[in-house]
Amino acid sequence: MPRYDALPAGLLPRGLCRAAAAQYVGVGVSMFDRLVKGGRLPRPISIGGRKVWDRAALDRSFNALSGVRQGDDEPDHWAEYLNGPP
Repeated sequence: MPRYDALPAGLLPRGLCRAAAAQYVGVGVSMFDRLVKGGRLPRPISIGGRKVWDRAALDRSFNALSGVRQGDDEPDHWAEYLNGPP
């Protein structure tokens, strides 16, 4: 799995390789592949011939799987984690 040395500690890149995307959603690579093939998780985009999963698209798909809806009145926990509480 690639290292992301240029990013601040704790900040994930927007584009994730297959192994990182699988870890991000909390499943193994083979289960991740099945979820992508079955259309339950998004397909990768190609950047310079490299397959990359969009973290925001993974979030939307994962929210749909779990039934979670983030509305305007709900806190953005990721932003709070990075920036501290309001």
